[in-house]
Amino acid sequence: MRVLNLGCGTKTSARCINIDWSIYLRIKRNRFLRLLVVPFLNKERRRRLLSLSSNVLAWDLRKGIPFPDESVDAVYHSHILEHIDRGDVPAYLGEIYRALKPGGIQRICVPDLESLARNYLSSLERCREDAAALDKHDACIADMIEQCVRRESFGTQQQPPVRRCLENRILGDARKRGETHQWMYDECNLRLALKQAGFRDITVRHFNESDIPDWKSFGLEVDEEGNEYKPESLYVECVK
Repeated sequence: MRVLNLGCGTKTSARCINIDWSIYLRIKRNRFLRLLVVPFLNKERRRRLLSLSSNVLAWDLRKGIPFPDESVDAVYHSHILEHIDRGDVPAYLGEIYRALKPGGIQRICVPDLESLARNYLSSLERCREDAAALDKHDACIADMIEQCVRRESFGTQQQPPVRRCLENRILGDARKRGETHQWMYDECNLRLALKQAGFRDITVRHFNESDIPDWKSFGLEVDEEGNEYKPESLYVECVK
């Protein structure tokens, strides 16, 4: 069974064809870049680079999906769709539809706007009743919009001044690096986008529950302790 894991980052599975285009992957695959860049990475960035699996296909998904029509059994992508400009989402979903076999499954994981909004409203009520809750309220707002409005890459913000300046000049801001959220999804607007792309049998799932055979063994939605890897997420499956 051929299963694609699009935009995998460091979350890969031996049972998938993992595809990504991160700067870390490009550095790891290029010997010259490794020699040039690695000595200047801090401990956390070096750990992230070394943790990348060798089982990853380096490919820019803006060029489409590098597989023939109707050649894939299932496609999975987690926390990718919200980073795509809304105007480009139909083309992205269309590529997935093209690559899937008839009856093939697409599984999507995105931040759940409904869950985040409910958390915000609960925090709002707590703040009205108890002033001590005010200190944590902005965190609930940040969960929804911080990554939408971020100008500078989060990782770059943590660097010393000179390195921070160089990274911003060479790599660009958070949006250029694809780090910002371009939209947020709930069950309703995600369902509409999938329906418009031609998918059917659109169903909300629990994490680690799927019609993809033996899905739990892929290990893509759990951490090392077996807990949900991306809490506050919405999981949706659909069929071509």
